Amino acid sequence: MAISSMSTAASPPASEPLALVVMGVSGSGKTTLGLALAAALGAEFIDGDDLHSDAARAKMAAGHALTDADRWPWLDRIGAALAEAGKRRIVACSALKRVYRDRLRAAAGPPLRFVYLAATPEAMRERVAARRGHYMPASLVDSQFTTLEPPSGEPDVIEVSATDAPDSLAAQVIARLRA
Repeated sequence: MAISSMSTAASPPASEPLALVVMGVSGSGKTTLGLALAAALGAEFIDGDDLHSDAARAKMAAGHALTDADRWPWLDRIGAALAEAGKRRIVACSALKRVYRDRLRAAAGPPLRFVYLAATPEAMRERVAARRGHYMPASLVDSQFTTLEPPSGEPDVIEVSATDAPDSLAAQVIARLRA
């Protein structure tokens, strides 16, 4: 998969706020990449999964996809975390639809950026099926791809391949944030 950047804006120096959402479907490596980026960029990492309500986690664990109504309060919690003044935060969040990303943009304001982990349904079903101890079943991967609106043409998005090695992904993203 080709690696492309929709933006050439430089990343803020370590002394300035940073708001970055690592996005993609379940199994794409959002947490792995988010943790690596947070360590490299001196930022706090927040796993968006931790901000889901207990009811939303139970719904997904039972094999039911979330609705927009389920997602709005979750997105608002993520947006609030990103908007805290003076913070350097990286959040793992699926952000599958443009309207979800726009809601996060409205809450966080500039300089919010997104890193989109592009992947195929087959690869993600395989990864999710191999995970242990996560509430998201492999049966919901297809529903995530059905919901996904790839962020093509959105100027604040860096797209990378979810199948690249984690170290390579982190290096690619950091280079493009600083470009």
